[in-house]
Amino acid sequence: MIDFIQNCLDGLMRGSAYALLALGFTLIFGVMRRLNLAFGASIMLGVFIGTFVHMEFEANRPLVALATIAAAVAAGAYVERICFWAVRRDAALASMISTFAIWMQLEELVTLLFPERTYAFPPLVDWQPIEFGEFYLRAEQLMMFVIALATTAMLHVLLFRTRYGLSLRAVADNAKAARVVGLNTGRVIIVAFALASALGGMAAFLIAGTDGQVTPLFGLWATFKGLIAMMLGGMGSIPGAIVGGILLGLIEAHGLWYLGAEYRDLLVYGIFFAVLVVRPGGVLGQSVARRIQSAAGRV
Repeated sequence: MIDFIQNCLDGLMRGSAYALLALGFTLIFGVMRRLNLAFGASIMLGVFIGTFVHMEFEANRPLVALATIAAAVAAGAYVERICFWAVRRDAALASMISTFAIWMQLEELVTLLFPERTYAFPPLVDWQPIEFGEFYLRAEQLMMFVIALATTAMLHVLLFRTRYGLSLRAVADNAKAARVVGLNTGRVIIVAFALASALGGMAAFLIAGTDGQVTPLFGLWATFKGLIAMMLGGMGSIPGAIVGGILLGLIEAHGLWYLGAEYRDLLVYGIFFAVLVVRPGGVLGQSVARRIQSAAGRV
């Protein structure tokens, strides 16, 4: 039982960062009903810019975090202009394929600018591990959880307690109706992209700070983790993204302990497939899936 509880704690800590990745994907998909496959590459560019600022200027952690988030937001704006704004709204497939091309472009750019395979990243904190009774927590993981929790709470306030949040939810529900009532949907979308990229940049900073290093494979890894967490919880569902991230963290923690590293990802993909078979909309996304299906039927 002690091992089980310890694994749950570890999974909860890690899953909080996965939830931020899933929220980034969900914001874009919820507003535009399109997948941004370049999301992971965008935040990878951000975390490498943060690494550069740390190495060249010996910047402190807040400045590294700011550089990471700012670069991720700039990369996200670039993706939005090239792959979404410049592509017709009814060409969803072309838009998704173009994000894949930009993914490859950004990944190649990072590889050229940072030729080494691994770069050191400043740790989130320099504290000693925290022990309470028979349980153990790394201080970096606890800090990651606290920051992710605070970030999620601020996102909730923004989406459900502000005028912009109301506009964003209106565009996500029906973009044509939102334009009819006078909303500037283009501005709402670009701000949503910036917000999603900022969440991804924060997640990238937290994960790299916990791991203490970053590699050019980070973009691919972040894309897989964010997509799986979003689809587990429910595509288009904000609470679903949070639940999906936590579930992914718990599954990985228990899989690593009971099956080993070589079978951990196999367990994740197996459970992911089973969830999609039983609930195609994800754990909390059935209502979203039914609404999209109903709207498509009416059209």
